[in-house]
Amino acid sequence: MTDPRILKHADILVNYSTDIQPGDRVVIESTTAAEPMLEALIERILENGGYPYLITKLPREEAIFYKYAKDAQLEQTPEFLKMAYEQFEARIRLHSLTDTKLLGDVDPAKQALHAKAMSPILSTQMQRGHTRDLKWCTTLYPTQAYADEAGMTLDAYKDFIYGAMHADTDDPVTYWQKVREEQAHFAQVMEGHDKVVLRGPNVDLRLSIKGRKFVNAAGLNNMPDGEIFTGPVEKSVNGWVRYTYPSITDGRVVENVELEFVEGQVLHAKSTRNQDFLLRMLETDPGARYVGEFAIGLNFEINKFTGNILFDEKIGGSFHMALGAGYPETGSQNKSRIHWDMICDMRKDSEILVDGQVVYKNGKFIV
Repeated sequence: MTDPRILKHADILVNYSTDIQPGDRVVIESTTAAEPMLEALIERILENGGYPYLITKLPREEAIFYKYAKDAQLEQTPEFLKMAYEQFEARIRLHSLTDTKLLGDVDPAKQALHAKAMSPILSTQMQRGHTRDLKWCTTLYPTQAYADEAGMTLDAYKDFIYGAMHADTDDPVTYWQKVREEQAHFAQVMEGHDKVVLRGPNVDLRLSIKGRKFVNAAGLNNMPDGEIFTGPVEKSVNGWVRYTYPSITDGRVVENVELEFVEGQVLHAKSTRNQDFLLRMLETDPGARYVGEFAIGLNFEINKFTGNILFDEKIGGSFHMALGAGYPETGSQNKSRIHWDMICDMRKDSEILVDGQVVYKNGKFIV
């Protein structure tokens, strides 16, 4: 029997996040491990009059690709995917790994080469997503690998992720509509100001948000969601931060990342694990050393680190910044082939000031 929460999850994605209308073409990206969810999505999309198109991978396909692909193949932009991002009305991506360390031994140079090939797709997603010409949402299907990474049993992990999505409630679509209303207030607290200061045992940063828009992330592009974010003025970030959670990208875990910013650019960087990888990523392109996103996590159902950025960046009482590409809808002008989120806990002895006023203290807004 299908877990009813899978059906609720599909309802959220189709009837809220991407709002599928008759005639909408929807590309679904996933591995075959997510078969029950794929079936539910196809049903819901068809019921709404949309056209589902699957682009699925085998669970180990990426590892095979990086092992055997030559440079010409690494540099090839996937044509079907590129066409879908340029022409279709919607995209749903289901993270569904069966081995979270699958790419841990891949040569970073190969990953960087393929990232360059994928950059036109990322750029199209950001540009068309800004106008909602492309209604895109990224989510996760629970597998044993994700549960192991989070240190949970599979059943406990399912409870955790569906709780974070509120797919275990009677009417999750209405819930997310209310979240959108509540978070709009916090976005208004930040927007229209200039100087932001973050202070705490792990951070001493200053940045400008002058002329930038805060996006209320309440389930349209990520599920689960729960954050507000912007793109800081590119050369305004100054100071120091020590990210309290591991930073994971391309199958690599980088721990205890410390960054020092001068006039927006990472001047010094170090970590206690995979520092060579960290430094290599910073050399991806000129934009990789600048911050494309500054965000505050607001989902208090996500109260622990799980090793998955889709959840961890929304931890209630945290902030995160992404090195690399910014979202055009925020006003960010930073361009890069990477977008690497790094998370810092703000729940103890920490505060955020906006134009000299304390608006956030010990993990919560106070205005």
